Amino acid sequence: MTYKFLLFDLDHTLLDFDAAEDVALTQLLKEEGIANVQAYKDYYVPMNKALWKDLEQKKISKQELVDTRFSRLFAHFGIEKDGLYLAERYQFYLAQQGQVYPGAMELLDNLIDRGYELYAATNGITTIQTGRMAHSGLAPYFNHIFISEQLQTQKPDALFYQKIGQLIPDFTREKSLMIGDSLTADIQGGNNAGIDTIWYNPNHMKNNTNIQPTYEVDSYHALLDCLELF
Repeated sequence: MTYKFLLFDLDHTLLDFDAAEDVALTQLLKEEGIANVQAYKDYYVPMNKALWKDLEQKKISKQELVDTRFSRLFAHFGIEKDGLYLAERYQFYLAQQGQVYPGAMELLDNLIDRGYELYAATNGITTIQTGRMAHSGLAPYFNHIFISEQLQTQKPDALFYQKIGQLIPDFTREKSLMIGDSLTADIQGGNNAGIDTIWYNPNHMKNNTNIQPTYEVDSYHALLDCLELF
């Protein structure tokens, strides 16, 4: 077996973030007395994605993202709100979500049976990701869950992977594989760190970047088939 250490992204790879976000947003907005919940969601979701892209590119800090995204949301609709308070309430609701994609647990069971060591490598907020992993039932599958907030660096920085490598016994880049859905975070991060990558692309998105994964798969079955080649 060429690879030994499998580093898994969580959101959009194993965890269904869209479903979790939808529930948490609904709960938050209803708590705030918003009647047209869908209109707020329609603005928030692309805005939030853009802020995370800005974070990847170091245009903003994690604290700025967390502290301002909800005040920006309400400001768009002409309402002034305390962004810090709303962030805490949203984190409370999101941390209680644990939706996973169908087949995720079977995939991880299969990989453990094959002798791989599994690690989670996620950009996120510690309280949210630890809560969601606990509710999802996925936490026991991983030897460790590495969260960017705890490491004080994030994908795609090579430092993120260097810190992970220092915490995994007998870690080598040559025997490691980063698996995730994001070209700009997971695949670019693996490339920056000199680690092979699998781009998990179930929606068959076109790669319009110069970021090249080592392998590309569109399903968990294809992922298992890919690993059988080594």
